Amino acid sequence: MIKLHGFALSNYFNKVKLVLLEYGIAFEEVIDKLPLDEALRAHSPAGKVPFIETENGSLCESEVIVEYLNARFPEHRIFAADPWQAAKERELITFVETHLELEARELYVEAFFGGTVSDEVKATAQKRLHRYIGAFKRLAKFAPYVAGERFSVADAATFVSLPLVATATQKIYGVDLVAEAGIDWKAYLKLIGERPSAQRVNADRKAYIAANA
Repeated sequence: MIKLHGFALSNYFNKVKLVLLEYGIAFEEVIDKLPLDEALRAHSPAGKVPFIETENGSLCESEVIVEYLNARFPEHRIFAADPWQAAKERELITFVETHLELEARELYVEAFFGGTVSDEVKATAQKRLHRYIGAFKRLAKFAPYVAGERFSVADAATFVSLPLVATATQKIYGVDLVAEAGIDWKAYLKLIGERPSAQRVNADRKAYIAANA
């Protein structure tokens, strides 16, 4: 059985967990603490979560894990069967994770963890986020799902990361740059949050926060 390592505050851990739950793939959840010890770095060389253990060995990086799941369990159709639609789903994931969440991550130390971020970093991040949030809005359909009528792994990525971008920008700039761009992410979050897989992810995240408060 696949073992999924990480913890419930990690959006990328939650992305993989949501995919496993949504598509009914059996797995065992293993909660690890950061920094990973040397034994666990044998599975995740950069000391990051999530990573999985399989009968073939270990695999890290959330999107690599999702691609593996898609290839190993083709009957679940994690990505769309149509090659073009599957590519559009991957395109959305790249925008959410590389151009939005990774950029906003520069702000997290001040937005969420009580640290400080330089004015230069804030200004640079704000400029890039304005550009890419607008680009994401042009790509995303929200009809009602981010890639169209079908729930997809692009929704798993968007569900766990877009709220972080919105909240971080609200805290740092005094304005939610996602909402300001005309994306009703709260309504979208409510839609995805009605799915049992998302409810499980949210409940486990809240329980983790309560247990570690």
